Amino acid sequence: MIEEVYENTKIATNGSEISPFSLFSDVINIDKLSSNNENIKFEPILDRSILAKGDCIDLLGKINESSVDLVLTDPPYNLGNFMHKRNTNLVKMRENQFAYAGWDNLSQEEWEEQMDKFLRESARILKKGGALLIFMSLMKVETIVKLASKYKFYYKTTGVWHKTNPMPRNMNIHFVNSTEGWIYFINNDTSGTFNNEGKVVHDFFESSLTTTKEKGFGKHPTQKPTKLISHLIKHLSNINDVVVDPFMGSGTTGVSSKRLNRRFIGIDLDNDYYELSKSRIVNG
Repeated sequence: MIEEVYENTKIATNGSEISPFSLFSDVINIDKLSSNNENIKFEPILDRSILAKGDCIDLLGKINESSVDLVLTDPPYNLGNFMHKRNTNLVKMRENQFAYAGWDNLSQEEWEEQMDKFLRESARILKKGGALLIFMSLMKVETIVKLASKYKFYYKTTGVWHKTNPMPRNMNIHFVNSTEGWIYFINNDTSGTFNNEGKVVHDFFESSLTTTKEKGFGKHPTQKPTKLISHLIKHLSNINDVVVDPFMGSGTTGVSSKRLNRRFIGIDLDNDYYELSKSRIVNG
């Protein structure tokens, strides 16, 4: 709520008030932040980090057009119903970690509608040549590429995160699931920022799962390691660029953005994950 935002207003040396949004004046119009929805909260937690609690479609609508350099996010893969139909021991895991939250068991049509709205808003807020990187199940890549093409996103590549220490479920009956995909687009152009320093950078990144230390402030079922997210932010944005994560989850994108001197806007609907992200970013 806007009142909470102004509780964090700073006082300049000359006695005048400095808005906590001063470093985001090119990104957020403060007049747009007023809302009759008490479930929506904006909170500048650090000079370079603003968090927002609420529906990401509504909140992305409060970000200025063509003002963001990178949207990097890990939305729901919506595999709950698919896993329920399979006679595997993953069904119980999905029930415990995903489906109960209500964001992994939509119908295919409902999920595509949500992704379509997210992609539409991402295209609006991204600068021409800005990057969109979405983590996604490899099963859903074709669907996302098709939806993104409606909004002039230029498909660059599908990359893979290889987990070096995956849980060895069903290791004696099939290949162990040790990968997740990401999809990389450029907004309304064919190229954008890519900081490779003249070196070959593969669309493949290898690391361990998120460490216990990184989960010290709380757990999220799909938390990505900062090593992975920092790698992507370094290559797809520059210092002082604006990075937005509309499905913030555990706040890893915010932690990495802070460490790399990027400005960050994170959004999450769930209050517990919002507070988890806030703690991690402030202390990370």
